[in-house]
Amino acid sequence: MPQTQDWVPLSVDVSVPSMARVYDYMLGGAHNFAVDREVGGQIEHLMPGLRNAARVNRRFLGRAVRFMMDQGIRQFLDIGSGIPTVANVHEVAQDADPACRIVYVDRDPVAVAHSELMLMSNDRAAVVQADMRDPEAILASPEVRRLLNLDEPVGLLMLLMMHWVPDESDPPALMKVYRDALAPGSYLAMTHVSADHQDDAVSAATDVIKKSRSADQMTMRSYDQVHALFDGYELVEPGLVGCGEWRPDGPGDIADEYGMNMLAYAGVGRKP
Repeated sequence: MPQTQDWVPLSVDVSVPSMARVYDYMLGGAHNFAVDREVGGQIEHLMPGLRNAARVNRRFLGRAVRFMMDQGIRQFLDIGSGIPTVANVHEVAQDADPACRIVYVDRDPVAVAHSELMLMSNDRAAVVQADMRDPEAILASPEVRRLLNLDEPVGLLMLLMMHWVPDESDPPALMKVYRDALAPGSYLAMTHVSADHQDDAVSAATDVIKKSRSADQMTMRSYDQVHALFDGYELVEPGLVGCGEWRPDGPGDIADEYGMNMLAYAGVGRKP
């Protein structure tokens, strides 16, 4: 895939893998490079059901957004949005209510460049290039200030993101900054790769990521550790569960392999 395509910034080193682009590959997207597909293929070889796990996570996104909209949420902040593929937040939300406002955030320049192209004609959606560990910069960005009113409830999404934040970056403290910035009645939706229910294949897949040159390194966490990231929120039913088990609407929301439903925990919490 040539670097000169209009959605690829010239500054991007296409020889270095990005987990955002690996995820795009797993979802069947077209915005990834050979090195991303190589890493994705190695992981998929170790975990043959991984594409189903990616699909289950994407289906959870849609259910979480629709749930928040049922509670009256009309503005969303998607941290770590990745490559815009089918059924992104603005597609789900604006399909139900065109007045919804969405800000995407990602640090991957390819994800941001393609988001900018896709959103050029959408004046109620924008993207910010930033690291999620810099919440002050994100919340003070022109895009957030233009589109989101933080004095009103916001739907905050952090899907498959917090496991990229190492323990030394103090994930609970980071989550507190975001929570404190949100108005009462806001919601948090999160998925996080689990350290529970895992086997040797998951450990081997994690080693593949560690051995790649990607700057993204995964920290799997237990149920209690992921639950702690919802501190200050009231988890809605069914609580923190396997991603495929959070209010499934039908077979398409659930992977055939039980382990792929439990690969990541999922939950939605409300700030009282």
